[in-house]
Amino acid sequence: MSWEKPVYSKRAVSIAYDDQTQEMTVTWKNGKATVYSGVPESVALDLAHAPSVGNMINSDITPNYTYRNVG
Repeated sequence: MSWEKPVYSKRAVSIAYDDQTQEMTVTWKNGKATVYSGVPESVALDLAHAPSVGNMINSDITPNYTYRNVG
């Protein structure tokens, strides 16, 4: 199932997940987005509920998943 959740963050607006492609999209307040590939849904849900989205992206997401910037 695909979903999108708003997040409370200084830089991010929302986290979206597509279970068909296992892609997670982080939409930033500047209107751009980053798409991470091969992300398990459990990791995307953890990020959507993380106390600090930015810290989790820097420590757990970016070093471990392929990503591309869009927008």
